[in-house]
Amino acid sequence: MNASALPLIAIDGPSGVGKSTTARRVAARLGWEYLDTGAMYRAAALALHRSSTQLDDPEALEALLAGLDLEQRGTRIYLRGEDVSEAIRTQEVTRLVTPVSANARVREVLVDQQRRIGQRGQWVVDGRDIGTVVFTQACCKVFLTASPEARAHRRFLELEAKGQSPDFEDVLTDLNRRDKADSTRAVAPLRQAEDAVALDSSEMSLDQVVEWIVARHLAHR
Repeated sequence: MNASALPLIAIDGPSGVGKSTTARRVAARLGWEYLDTGAMYRAAALALHRSSTQLDDPEALEALLAGLDLEQRGTRIYLRGEDVSEAIRTQEVTRLVTPVSANARVREVLVDQQRRIGQRGQWVVDGRDIGTVVFTQACCKVFLTASPEARAHRRFLELEAKGQSPDFEDVLTDLNRRDKADSTRAVAPLRQAEDAVALDSSEMSLDQVVEWIVARHLAHR
């Protein structure tokens, strides 16, 4: 590992590829901590929705961001002291999170919080711009991907397990929409960092993906 590298694993990739679940498992295997940046953006989207704040109202947005008290305790996410771990996973918030996460001011505020949290290292972090923007000095960068159909199938099963009744074509359409929005947004678009290694998990189990990332990290320490 480069002496200037931060002991932090960055896992980037598109929606529905299983980044969060993978990152949690990798963190557990290494005895590190997991930072859920995606949940931070979801919590911000939930806060905007609840307050009816519009992204194109700079004054109202700034006021909301100034009081955006986010906290992660273990795997639970808190917004102003309230556990919103389930509320941020609804389809409604999923539809809202793309424009919220593409907003330059929202990203500036949350990236600053993420960097303060992660600066001591020994974190596993997932998102869409972790290796390219947030933690460019991460010691290990992985771009985790899978085919749209494989990702939609995983998301479909996840929603069913939560008692919802999703339509597969709707899930696939939503994933394709988010892929396009994430990869074409003006601020921190989804892309593979030059020093990241790509891993296509379409035909891999979760355990195989976790072991692959852990092995790569240990081999390059």
